[in-house]
Amino acid sequence: MKLRTLTLGLLSASAFAFAAQAESITIATVNNGDMVRMQTLTDDFTAKNPDIQLQWVTLEENVLRERVTTDIATKGGQYDVMTIGTYEVPIWAKQNWLLPLDKLGDDYDVKDIIPAIANGLSVDGKLYAAPFYGESSFVMYRKDLMEKAGLTMPDAPTWDFIKQAAEKMTDRANGVNGVCLRGKAGWGENMAFLTAMSNSFGARWFDENWKPQFDQPEWKNTLQFYVDLMKANGPEGASSNGFNENLALFQQGKCGMWIDATVAASFVSDPKASTVADKVGYALAPDNGLGKRGNWLWAWSLAIPAGTQKADAAQKFVSWATSKDYLELVASKEGWANVPPGTRSSLYANPEYQKAAPFAKMTLDSINAADPTHPTVKPVPYVGVQFVAIPEFQGLGTTVGQLFSAALAGQTSVDDALKQAQDAATATMTEGGYIQ
Repeated sequence: MKLRTLTLGLLSASAFAFAAQAESITIATVNNGDMVRMQTLTDDFTAKNPDIQLQWVTLEENVLRERVTTDIATKGGQYDVMTIGTYEVPIWAKQNWLLPLDKLGDDYDVKDIIPAIANGLSVDGKLYAAPFYGESSFVMYRKDLMEKAGLTMPDAPTWDFIKQAAEKMTDRANGVNGVCLRGKAGWGENMAFLTAMSNSFGARWFDENWKPQFDQPEWKNTLQFYVDLMKANGPEGASSNGFNENLALFQQGKCGMWIDATVAASFVSDPKASTVADKVGYALAPDNGLGKRGNWLWAWSLAIPAGTQKADAAQKFVSWATSKDYLELVASKEGWANVPPGTRSSLYANPEYQKAAPFAKMTLDSINAADPTHPTVKPVPYVGVQFVAIPEFQGLGTTVGQLFSAALAGQTSVDDALKQAQDAATATMTEGGYIQ
């Protein structure tokens, strides 16, 4: 009996010692479906790394951006891994706020990352964030409703066709909106969509001398078209809808078309979550014949703040979550159609993925069609498709997003929203020393 008690005591002490030695890392992430799924699969990571414990902080997109930006700028040290995007990475890396990812492991295969995605996450040839999933944007549409409307969706539609189709597909009596688009205010919410859309209308945020351009006809045409389209054919309360809200509407059969992130394709085509899974078609984002489509380029990525005291453990997690092996893990649990898309060239060469994901080619074509270095019809002094890669954009983009969301809600006119946007942008750029 004494021996058994002694043995149990030693085991308890050993377990306590192990727990004390285990290193805990805190991961801040967004509440999108692929990230939520990742959290359910982390037993695989902890089995391979029993000395590392994971703590999660999962937040809505706008809140996540605010929290991680505040934390890294103030050197708060709350997080060891941050989920950030293509906008933040080069700006923060140049501020020495991020650690370069140079310990991802011999079998990680950095060269397999799609070049357009890798370039946006690198500075001076060094990778500062690893893409968890990459995306552009495209049109998702109901093939049955399009056929009922007597129309055929082109692979490369125009905005005029989208308007025509939305009018014919809208069926208020049966709760069907012809089109669902982002309206929720935020630089990465409604302004991601509207900035990409404005590129195809010939608009730009700033001219070559950083003068704001919201007083130009191209922006008037963009915003008026958007507001009119949504008021006539969009869902009620659209000014509150972001990615997740529109995803739910589409999955419930309440949208004829949805123009948004290519990553949504696996969710709208999943029969376990979508009532219209077998009825979805895909097309490139619309254009106006000016040489630019209304699609963006983005990667939700995992980065390590320079202030972490747990860099090695953090890098092990980043490597696991963005590896080829992780894609295989998701495929084994959820099927190939549900693996995080848009990051690795090998995925798009995989016959199993091509067979399971009818949206694969259109996703890759959309990613490759985006050009962050030449995002607009007219020349601009900035890079970035659906954002302007300057530190001031985060605050300014959200301010403009609030003004445009108010116009969609009918709280202000399109003209007033544009005037206020012009004033806000002029003040920001003057204060930042961009213009005199």
